[in-house]
Amino acid sequence: MLKCIAFTGGKNVPSARFRVRQYINAVRPLGVEIREAYSFIGAYPPHQRWIRPLWGMLSVAGRMPDVLRSYAYDVTLLQREMLSTFVTLEHLTRRPRVLDVDDAIWLHRRGNYAKHLATICDGVICGNSFLADHFGQWNRNITIIPTAVDTERFYPALGTQKELLIGWIGSSSNFKYLYMIESALRAILEQVPHARLRIIADKAPAFKETLMARTEFIRWSPENEARGVQEMTVGIMPIDDSMWARGKCSYKMLLYMACGIPVVVSPVGMNKEILDMDKVGFGAFSEDDWVDSLVYLLESESARRVMGLNSRRVVLERFSIHVLAPKLANTLLAVAGGRR
Repeated sequence: MLKCIAFTGGKNVPSARFRVRQYINAVRPLGVEIREAYSFIGAYPPHQRWIRPLWGMLSVAGRMPDVLRSYAYDVTLLQREMLSTFVTLEHLTRRPRVLDVDDAIWLHRRGNYAKHLATICDGVICGNSFLADHFGQWNRNITIIPTAVDTERFYPALGTQKELLIGWIGSSSNFKYLYMIESALRAILEQVPHARLRIIADKAPAFKETLMARTEFIRWSPENEARGVQEMTVGIMPIDDSMWARGKCSYKMLLYMACGIPVVVSPVGMNKEILDMDKVGFGAFSEDDWVDSLVYLLESESARRVMGLNSRRVVLERFSIHVLAPKLANTLLAVAGGRR
């Protein structure tokens, strides 16, 4: 049994939950035992700048016991950096090391820390091909593993849908993408008066009053996230066409699809790659695209049914944790074997 210690950013950090924690039970039968070592104080800085130096020192100090503990394991998995945008104790962990990245982290602080992390690791796992192309400059041992979906938690709801819901799930830090299409959402809800917008996040968005009146906010929790997505009619994922957006791993899109929900998304980066896999929804460039696509899906139950079935099948075949767990296990075993 290969023993792996995985350093992650925190208990409720999405990348920790979906790129490490949900694999623990899935890889054990494959000969890999993962112990997660997450930051209790958090890997991302508080909003108050004055407290950040103290926060940074406490965060690094809190990592020391697990750094020492890493020498009892066969391989170290670094889920991004231990302290946001800095290299701290990573080089003190036991080798072989594997770096896991699911964002274009090199865009912060001129990318020096990202390059350093890649060069001190024996392999890099990237969430998509865009990330892999960039990290391939610094490490020749690159593996692409998309963020997996637990299809036994996220699955199509049973029964008839009672209301029409345009849905979005994510962090409030990404509300800027929703605000980009706010006028389109207002126009859609004007055309389909019995539909509503559902937002699942850590806090409510600040839409203009006319849209807020038609918006249902659900505060995110691990307990309500699956049901909140299952009840959606159409899932949306607007993003801009930037380097940061191209590094995104389309996870909210995959969650919608796992629940048999058609999607309307910005066709950028991995979003476009998934759209090309089957007829699972629409790519929207302009405001008219958003309006036309969403109104059509809200009004066509048959189209939603066909695209929903396609969506679920794509996730089961390509992005399910049962499909990707062997790839993660084999990657860790191969890296460890190469260093023994």
